[in-house]
Amino acid sequence: MQVNFLSYVQLTSLALPSLTESKGSLVVVSSLLGRVPRSFSSPYSAAKFASDSFFGSLRRELDVQDVNVAITMCVLGLWDRASAAEGVRGVTRAKAALGPKAALAVIRGGATRAPSVFYPWRFHLLCLLRAWLPRPRAWFIRQEFNVTAA
Repeated sequence: MQVNFLSYVQLTSLALPSLTESKGSLVVVSSLLGRVPRSFSSPYSAAKFASDSFFGSLRRELDVQDVNVAITMCVLGLWDRASAAEGVRGVTRAKAALGPKAALAVIRGGATRAPSVFYPWRFHLLCLLRAWLPRPRAWFIRQEFNVTAA
């Protein structure tokens, strides 16, 4: 919680006065696990859900106050870091996304002041399925998960 949520809140509260004055942008890098819960990731998912909720609420508060600070939520899937790959080896069938491509998506989203960025793009569909079709969503998640290795 300290790293994946509270540090974001602390840094945002310190930067917000400057961002408000300069009409700046805030780019928040989050995870698919902050939108779609998954087995064996409860603490991490909880922190990412909290982050998503906090920044969504902050975006609404700034909008109501007519403050011109853009908040871009970047929802990333598994990407090809050695530590991430080692942590999920044999547990997931999901393919890791290329780090430079994910970074480019984050930069593009921040530069265009987009409200959200999903990388890879198919995760946006999964997030939409979460609300509309919960049973098929669960089936898709199970297809990428190797229960025997967990």
